[in-house]
Amino acid sequence: MSRRVAFVTGASRGIGRATALALAAHGFDCVVAARTVTGSEVHEYSPDARRSLRRAMPGSLEETAALVRERGREAAVVRLDLLDASSVEAAAEGALAAFGHVDLLVNNAIYQGPGLMDRVLATDPAHADQILRANVTSPLRLVQRLLPAMLERTSGAIVNLVSAAGMGDPPVPPEKGGWGFAYGASKAALIRMAGCLAVEHAGSGVSFFNLEPGLILTESMRAQGLTEDLLASIGGGAPPEVPAAVIAWLATDPGAGAWHGKTVHAQPLYAKLGLRPP
Repeated sequence: MSRRVAFVTGASRGIGRATALALAAHGFDCVVAARTVTGSEVHEYSPDARRSLRRAMPGSLEETAALVRERGREAAVVRLDLLDASSVEAAAEGALAAFGHVDLLVNNAIYQGPGLMDRVLATDPAHADQILRANVTSPLRLVQRLLPAMLERTSGAIVNLVSAAGMGDPPVPPEKGGWGFAYGASKAALIRMAGCLAVEHAGSGVSFFNLEPGLILTESMRAQGLTEDLLASIGGGAPPEVPAAVIAWLATDPGAGAWHGKTVHAQPLYAKLGLRPP
């Protein structure tokens, strides 16, 4: 029980991978979870139902685990499909089987596929159901399975990755760079969890945070044609290592207690604290 264990979902690439590596650098052994284990898996990544982007995406859990081990920590790989309740349950059990306990749960994985960038009238209710199941119900399942043991130990933390899409209206329609209703609704729902948990388990010794990463250029975004120059033209963006460094700070620094039950905006806090990727 002396070892610190982090369970990071969506860790095959992007923010999830960067977070696992940042936590490894801070002494955490890591359970990395996603649906891409080897890198050969083919999935649909297009957020727009009118077109397809079915392909294998760069990155895998096996690669992330190898990088964690290069940093001197242990890593366990568990497959996680957010649309499959049995897979979510099995991933939690696999994490506990690997290390016996989990000190930090990072709910980073999200639904990827059609419906995310569709207008309200064009949204297939079946896609909306999938988005809510993946982005709200599956994180809830992981919290329900892993939080009780944290409460018994009177220590631990849960970080839920949220989005500005759940905090306000899009500036433009989805096809011009905004976001779809179903995605924003799912993130708005998830935002409510950390505050509820903080109230329900006040004084428990367990911390709960929302982490809003800001605009981050990830592999899936690059696959859809986004570039650093394009992001700069619409107001910037940051690499995945920025929110990863903030998550590591929340998990290890006593000063993070001031953010308990609240939403942390990663990029301004990263700059304010003068953080650097480890």
